Amino acid sequence: MNRRQAISQLSLGLAGTVFAQNAFSAQSLFRKPSIIEEFITTETSYGKIKGYREQGVNIFKGIPYAGKTSGERRFRRPAPLEPWTGVRDTVSLGAPAIQNPRRNEPEPSEDCLFLNVWTPANDGKKRPVMFYSHGGGFVIGSGGSAGQDGANLARHFDVVVVQTNHRLGLMGFLYLDEIGGSDYEGSGNNGMLDIVEGLKWVNKNIENFGGDPNNVMIWGESGGGAKTSCLYAMPSAAPYFNKASIESGPGVRMTPKEIAAETTLMLLKELGIETKDWKKVLDVPASKLLEIQGKLPFVPPFVEKNKSLGFMRRNYGGFGPVVDGKALPYHPFDPTAPLVSKDKPLLVGWNEDEWAFFAWERKETDFVKYDFEDLHKKLEPTYGKNTQKIIDTYRKTRPNASAADIYIAISSITMMGLGSIDIAEKKTKQAGASVYLYNFGYKSEIKIPGTDYEMGTPHAMDISFKFFNESASKPSFFGGNKPERETASHNFAELWTNFAKTGKPFAKDTPEWKAYNLKERPTMRIDTKLEVINDRFKEELKVWREIGKL
Repeated sequence: MNRRQAISQLSLGLAGTVFAQNAFSAQSLFRKPSIIEEFITTETSYGKIKGYREQGVNIFKGIPYAGKTSGERRFRRPAPLEPWTGVRDTVSLGAPAIQNPRRNEPEPSEDCLFLNVWTPANDGKKRPVMFYSHGGGFVIGSGGSAGQDGANLARHFDVVVVQTNHRLGLMGFLYLDEIGGSDYEGSGNNGMLDIVEGLKWVNKNIENFGGDPNNVMIWGESGGGAKTSCLYAMPSAAPYFNKASIESGPGVRMTPKEIAAETTLMLLKELGIETKDWKKVLDVPASKLLEIQGKLPFVPPFVEKNKSLGFMRRNYGGFGPVVDGKALPYHPFDPTAPLVSKDKPLLVGWNEDEWAFFAWERKETDFVKYDFEDLHKKLEPTYGKNTQKIIDTYRKTRPNASAADIYIAISSITMMGLGSIDIAEKKTKQAGASVYLYNFGYKSEIKIPGTDYEMGTPHAMDISFKFFNESASKPSFFGGNKPERETASHNFAELWTNFAKTGKPFAKDTPEWKAYNLKERPTMRIDTKLEVINDRFKEELKVWREIGKL
């Protein structure tokens, strides 16, 4: 298996699997013991709900935003949400989507359309709304992961944070449009359309939570970045948000419907169901469907383009958003930035050492011993005759880097960086709203187990930083123990919340972060110090362009 194939299988889903279910639980260490100050009751369009106030933040968890998605509603749009009488408790998380059990969360369920809200107050003040889509690829995760707890953003930056649970994997993205008829139209994008329902709920209800329905930012990391890329291109989502941020998940292209249709047929064959009898899949236990889903590769953050086919051909694929010509009319950023969001500002970027996460997750330790001959052998199956040119360029621009350092740098930029730059360039060429490019670069001293190699800025480490959930006085799972982590975390959160408020990212006493342009190509490097670097990775990107990777 070459590196590109490994990425396709690991992708963002596997990244989230370990980190979301294990590492993020450690983030609860950063919070003070829960002290409910009082219970808070408010109205929604479906009935009254009761949340609670904790350390100056009103918190509502497990609010239903749409109806049933099980039984006869499996693979269809959800049933209408029925209003209730009395006051509904929303003080604990709702069920996450079908997946393996999650630590400190309810049992996963097909009926999973719940959301969580963190707000400074239910006072009618019109605060910006930060609507976050969780990571975990398109197969795992929830809006209740502790590392992405929204309380600190609400508490310190006067914003409202909203996060949804939505259908994932096979339940959310099985493409039945061609065999299921009109009742199943959009089935290949149910997981995305669920998020749109969450945005509609915000539009109707967020004023009761001190939020402004006309100032909504969508954002997400890893699989959540890819989801945000899709939302940015979906006509049904367009009326309900005003700006976006795509973080370490550049969704340039998604699965073509031809490949999705093949995957559906493969699934039916695996189940022993004839195509004409496809409705039998409605009676298959969710546990069985989850088992079969686990045999398939994860869908990558974007489908790599192939010059002869127009997309990367796979014999079969996993489950993720489908370019069906309707719910998702086109690839999000191919061949251009989506016209439907031309006037909506955008943030996009990646972490400097993304691949260190995957090395950690896969227990990949051999690379730390590489010399440059070993590095060439490792990369040659992927880059062929261009391998030496790539290595030489990176050695020139990083004269003190080891072979291991260069392996991480190449793997990280090809996984998340090139797609992010592609998005920034296409958005710039559209000549609409501004786009801002960033790199997150705070360096963790935590070592990859079994090695003395420090992780640096691995994939997913940014989550707790941008939510301002890093504390100088408490250890961090990936972030390490250095107290200056809190400064980097504050910088990240300040930039993002100011972008949510104004459409322009800025922080006090820091350089101006200019919109990306094709002359200066400004990139904000986020660390304990904020630094704008023009035309970053110029020489490396020149090579990637020459060999057709950008």
